[in-house]
Amino acid sequence: MGEKGDKLRQAAALADQEEELREEQKKLTSEMQKEWLSGISLDDHFSVEKNFAQKFEISLTDAKKMLKNPVTKYEIEGKDIPAMIKSLRKYRRSLNGEPRKAITESIDGLIKAYSDHLDKSIDEIYWIAKYKPVLKEMNCSEENLLKLSKIDDLETRRNIIDVLCKYWEDRLDFDAMQYETGYGGLSKAMTASKREFKQIIKNHTKRENQKDVLASHIVKSVSEEPGISSRQIHERLPKNLFKKSSPTIISKIAKVNNITQVDGAFYKLSDDIKKNIYAYTAAFIDSDGYITMDRNFNPRVGLVATGDRGKAFMMEMHKSLGCGRLHLDQKSPQDTRPVNRLNFYSGADVTELLTKCLPHFKMKKGNAEILLELVRMKKSHKKADWYKQRREELFKLMKYENHKDHVGFNWSEFDIDVNSIEKLYGNNKMNEMDRIEGIIKSSEVDEAIDDLEEIAEEHELSEDEWSSVDDASDYLFEHKVMEDK
Repeated sequence: MGEKGDKLRQAAALADQEEELREEQKKLTSEMQKEWLSGISLDDHFSVEKNFAQKFEISLTDAKKMLKNPVTKYEIEGKDIPAMIKSLRKYRRSLNGEPRKAITESIDGLIKAYSDHLDKSIDEIYWIAKYKPVLKEMNCSEENLLKLSKIDDLETRRNIIDVLCKYWEDRLDFDAMQYETGYGGLSKAMTASKREFKQIIKNHTKRENQKDVLASHIVKSVSEEPGISSRQIHERLPKNLFKKSSPTIISKIAKVNNITQVDGAFYKLSDDIKKNIYAYTAAFIDSDGYITMDRNFNPRVGLVATGDRGKAFMMEMHKSLGCGRLHLDQKSPQDTRPVNRLNFYSGADVTELLTKCLPHFKMKKGNAEILLELVRMKKSHKKADWYKQRREELFKLMKYENHKDHVGFNWSEFDIDVNSIEKLYGNNKMNEMDRIEGIIKSSEVDEAIDDLEEIAEEHELSEDEWSSVDDASDYLFEHKVMEDK
């Protein structure tokens, strides 16, 4: 017990060290990213996202998430801080002695916290953070900081920076000048710069509000009429929006709003579908999808649709589900309309999808339960004495589920006895795996085996290639796991 306890303590210590290293690496990466952002030349937000993704070798989607506007309004129980401070000061007038002193300290603490929040908010706006000293002299309110954080276009950013620089130059001259001719002129110029700064923000906000109205019209048009073009949307806009937009502008706004475009036609899943995406996915798999496994016992789940509309639908489903692999514009066996597929290969993707869809299946619930059992077996129970026999049984059960309604199907080809099929269902190992997993804890080598098999499942391997991966997994288990026990 003592030796086992020592091993557990060592494992815990290693886990703590690994966590510390991970946190340190995360901190260093964050510092490198902030340093890079502070050193780049002024540009529009989309260009910064692309360059950021390229610099740190990440996907554009990840770059968008990492550069997502982090500035938020500081509120306590729905009240903004300036209003709360004003209320507290008013209340303080009715107090005397120690209560008055206590409320004064609370107000001072709140003011300090709010000041720190504004400082951090400026630091989070990467394109203007280096101008922090002059920005603070602009009497920039929290509301204006929120508006600044949403400015994405290069022209407005450049106008803001120009005003800040002009103000700073006047300020330096003002500080160096005695009270003489030109002193009043500089003071007026500085005041004018502050006014211009606020006007730029105001004009941009007004323009952005018009963009929001246009965007809502575009989303509504696409949702009501899938396949509509940018020209058709433009022609149906209200007169005031029609004059201030064009099909090109509509295409750009559609892209920003994550609307799928296929050959000039726009498509978007409705909000009702997105709210119940797994119920909808289950219904789609029931009617136009499949759940199966190949002869190497690899899980396979897929959604299939044809034509341009089907292509757009697959792209929208891929975005909404956040997993799977797209195969678009594939040649149809009947040489008709192109076939589009959204397939799920890896154990992690299959488990996540089927687990969330399971309550909603009407026709393929049996297939889903079979595949979930298989994936769980492959992940953590590959060396169980019942594993190989059970996976053969699951293969037969999957064949039965997929062909039980096919009259004249040749069951003998797969050594399936339809009369004893219920016995195979009764051999379900889910309860057995629950029992084992309640006792056995994962080790680093177990995780290495899982990772190896996860990588293998994501690729369509030949039988020889799969055997090589299988051998590597066996070696790790036999020479690392079993020897340690």
